[in-house]
Amino acid sequence: MRQAATRELFAYWDRLRKGRAAPERAEIDPAAIRNVLADTFLLEIDSACVFPIRLSGTRLNALWLSEQKGRSFLDLWADDERRDAMALMLTVLDGAHPVIAGVSAAPQGRKAMDMELLLLPLRHNGKTHARVLGCITSGAREPWFGLIAAEKLALHSMRVVGIGDDEALPPHRPEAVQAPLGRRGHLTVYAGGA
Repeated sequence: MRQAATRELFAYWDRLRKGRAAPERAEIDPAAIRNVLADTFLLEIDSACVFPIRLSGTRLNALWLSEQKGRSFLDLWADDERRDAMALMLTVLDGAHPVIAGVSAAPQGRKAMDMELLLLPLRHNGKTHARVLGCITSGAREPWFGLIAAEKLALHSMRVVGIGDDEALPPHRPEAVQAPLGRRGHLTVYAGGA
């Protein structure tokens, strides 16, 4: 995890779960994550598998210059990326494991902004496959951010975060970055945690 907001949200989620696969949605206290709320979103798991956005942070809204609440999470992705986005969601839900991904977006003809996407499973009223807490953040914003709406997200890499990964929580150290194992289509594959 390269971005401070990503590490902070993961650490908060990890503390809340107290050894469980995932914490309850009701345990999330917005005041406890106030420093990362602008980058945070909450997805509902619905029977149609469109994953409506229930809550959307201001920086997520600024990426597309509109309120994202109520929009399908899959609609944020280019048509040829939706299958991979669905695979990300199913990994989080079925495996009850966090996923970290490298993504990008840009308006047409502009330089893409590289971002980090974190997806975390949540329980809701005791049910699994109910909610996903996430954040999308960038270390450097492009000059168009907040002025011109980005087009769709593109997925570049992903990693399933094994609970207990020693590398998941500490600040990013360049020497700790894993080398890619290879490529699968347009995705870069990294070794995951146990």
